[in-house]
Amino acid sequence: MYNHFLRLTTDVYAESKKSLRYKEWAKLLTGLKSEFEWLKEVNSQALQQTLKDLESAFVRFFKKLGGFPNFKNKSNRQSFTVPQHFSIDTNGFLRLPKMTPIKMVIHREILGTPKNVTISKTPSGKYYASIVAEQDLPHAPLNGDKIGLDLGLKEFAITSKGDKFENPRYFQKSLRRLKIRQRRLTRKASCSNNRNKARLVVAKIHEKVANQRQDYQHKISLKLVSENQRISAESLNIKGMVNNRKLAKQISDVSWGNFLTMLEYKGDIYGCEVHYVDRFFPSSNRCSNCGYIKQDLTLAIREWECPECKSFWDRDINAALNLMLFSESKIPLEEGKSTPDLLVARLGMNRDTGSGQEATGAA
Repeated sequence: MYNHFLRLTTDVYAESKKSLRYKEWAKLLTGLKSEFEWLKEVNSQALQQTLKDLESAFVRFFKKLGGFPNFKNKSNRQSFTVPQHFSIDTNGFLRLPKMTPIKMVIHREILGTPKNVTISKTPSGKYYASIVAEQDLPHAPLNGDKIGLDLGLKEFAITSKGDKFENPRYFQKSLRRLKIRQRRLTRKASCSNNRNKARLVVAKIHEKVANQRQDYQHKISLKLVSENQRISAESLNIKGMVNNRKLAKQISDVSWGNFLTMLEYKGDIYGCEVHYVDRFFPSSNRCSNCGYIKQDLTLAIREWECPECKSFWDRDINAALNLMLFSESKIPLEEGKSTPDLLVARLGMNRDTGSGQEATGAA
């Protein structure tokens, strides 16, 4: 249904410049059911929800939040959503409209009021049921310390307390095995059973890497939000950073965006605020003790000594300390045209690198 109406909408717009939306799709769906009897074997609300998902994809495209909707491939992740009329009995069976009960392995107690369930099939052939439940969660009181958090590639995360979390590089460790399996996949005949078997092997490697990464980030994020009441991090332009062809693979492997999302939603549950400092703030270049700005600091320099106060800094710990110190400043999150020097001078935090005197510019 998704592919059919995506193609129909694209063709209609190309011919008549007319845009079709959910209302028109729903009317056409009724006619398709009379033409194709097998559509009646499926829950009607699941079909309607598919059309709503397609409309959401178009809305995101027009708001420039995503690309143009793509056609779904059978070998990729498959899913459908049942918005209501489903239940879970005491024996662990999931009951869906027009389907026989499905035996499930329930790994967590379902709290709150179930709203919808999404059945998905991963590329490796595993099936999951994701149940969305509505529940009132009171905001936990703030507790613990306040820390700065610097994300990196050598170490995954560094706190202002000096704690360092290693970068496990799960994808890099699986790269050799993945290359071998992908090479075997390309040699299989198209649309053959052997090719499908080889595809499943490749999909399982990718799935394992994703599960390892997610498990690692869940543990770190839970530890940080449980022990602190405020975490200050840098506002990263991850989409722009992955355009660096030399570091794109490493940046994608650490998945900073997913980790920051975990910190935010877990912070609401465990009583921890996540603050962001502007990406142009020179957190690594600035001495967190006296405010001196080191202009010639490159990525290769991991440790440096401040010529003013003689403090010796680990680059990442110093950056985390600066993020903690200035997270409460009213620094805008989007400063595309500003430079580190101009931004810090405007906030009254700069020191003249020549004379060592504080700048008097007004914020």
